[in-house]
Amino acid sequence: MTRLLAFFLVWLVLWAPGAFAVEPAADPLAAEMESAADHRRAPVTLDGKTLFQVRGVTAHTAEQRAAAIGARIKAIAADPSIAIDALQAVDAGDRTQIGAGDRLVMFVVDADAALEGISRPLLAEAILRKTSEAIAAYREDRSPRVLLAHAAYALGATLAAGLLLFAVLRLFRGLDVAAERRFKSRIEELEIGSHRIIHATQLSTALHGVIHALQVLSVLAIVYVYLNLALGLFPWTRPLGQRLLALVLDPLADMGAAILAAVPNLVFIAVLILVTRYVLKLTRLFFAGVDQGTIALRDFDRDWAWPTYKIARLLVIAFAVVVAYPYIPGSESEAFKGVSIFLGVIFSLGSSSVIANLIAGYTLTYRRAFKIGDRVGIGQHLGDVVEIRLMVTRLRSLKNEDLVIPNSMILGSDIVNYSTLAHTQGLILHTTVGIGYETPWRQVEAMLRLAAERTPGLLQTPPPFILQKALGDFCVTYELNVYCDNPRAMMQFYTLLHQNILDLFNEYGVQIMTPAYEGDPDRPKVVAKDQWFAAPASTASSSGGAGGLDRQGASPPSALAG
Repeated sequence: MTRLLAFFLVWLVLWAPGAFAVEPAADPLAAEMESAADHRRAPVTLDGKTLFQVRGVTAHTAEQRAAAIGARIKAIAADPSIAIDALQAVDAGDRTQIGAGDRLVMFVVDADAALEGISRPLLAEAILRKTSEAIAAYREDRSPRVLLAHAAYALGATLAAGLLLFAVLRLFRGLDVAAERRFKSRIEELEIGSHRIIHATQLSTALHGVIHALQVLSVLAIVYVYLNLALGLFPWTRPLGQRLLALVLDPLADMGAAILAAVPNLVFIAVLILVTRYVLKLTRLFFAGVDQGTIALRDFDRDWAWPTYKIARLLVIAFAVVVAYPYIPGSESEAFKGVSIFLGVIFSLGSSSVIANLIAGYTLTYRRAFKIGDRVGIGQHLGDVVEIRLMVTRLRSLKNEDLVIPNSMILGSDIVNYSTLAHTQGLILHTTVGIGYETPWRQVEAMLRLAAERTPGLLQTPPPFILQKALGDFCVTYELNVYCDNPRAMMQFYTLLHQNILDLFNEYGVQIMTPAYEGDPDRPKVVAKDQWFAAPASTASSSGGAGGLDRQGASPPSALAG
């Protein structure tokens, strides 16, 4: 019990005063000062000149306080009835009032002095002196005597700048002419000595460009000095004159700071571009090997190599763009996003046909419908393929016309390739004739085979064959089928084959009933052999026919020959 009592007494002596002590009331001025320490300063200005700086509190920020004080000083300076000597600093107990009579400028409190590290009276005296000097300068700058003098200075500066600009322009014009006269021969000699690698016109243009650049820099320097001087003469334009250089340098400084801040991202993009470039090179080398046959891929045609490379290249570049997008400077800004959306909308609205043709171009490549040099029929067009692009395919028609066909139209059309099997299995040319029932079919087939044998350029192996297509009302329809291995001469073969059919049927007195039959004529509709070369025809013109092959199988220089 004694020990417990002793412990209680020790606790009461040592700990109770702190536990039961009453905290003193918070000092409002100390709290304001502590709050003010957390806010930055703001300058009080007059005519663009900084007089002093003030602090603020949360309820009245430094910017708001500086603007209010500056407005009061400007109002007093603009009122000539208030003498400068009327400005006084009056001690009001916990603060110092600076003003002129009943016109208040500001209050200086102990918190302001504490933040400056000096006493309140000294701070108030310094502010009073600075304010008085600023008001005196404000009034002096706006006095009629000073304004007239400065106007005269501005006029003189304008005349001097004009004369200087005129002299500079004349000087550089003469310098340009003198340089042209002095260096022209030397430039021509340098061009001859470099074996035309360096052109005289390029050197002359570069020389004139340097002179012009110096001229522009000189003019800009004169204009800047003139504006800085002229604008600084008047109080209303003096702030602009003081910031004239900053108007040019500040954007440059901001751009430089932005570039420096973006350096890490730019380095990442540069490395990504380098890696993407080498990936594309390796991809190109791989598909070049596939195209040349050094790299063999199962069930992969060599003609697919370069189209597949283009697809792979597009995918690699698209992937690189997706990876690089977050690192592009400004990609997170709303303006960048808006421009991206706008370009996306424009691309989606205006490129539907382009995308369709691109997809159709790749589809045609993998379908292997035709290749360059093939004779094809696409819809109503017949011609030779001269170029295959992603967007369009170009044909040269039988009339030597250049046909440009969109790939999307080709994808939706029937394609007839006359060249695919012509060199291996032969292209079958066919034509039909209608012969009356009174003519033996064996005779007709024999004459058709003989006409095929007389046509040079046609293959005899496999041999020609005849199909009886129909037993019509008045005639039998025979179809002659012959083989050839030169599809680009198919139109000449048809011409010669038709000529030989007409000659043979006339020679054997067999009447062709095509296209219709109405009744037996008094005389057979055949041409007697002695009339085959009636004027103006001649025996020389019958050897190859108009635009056809000659009897030895040579092809004449004709557009129909492709």
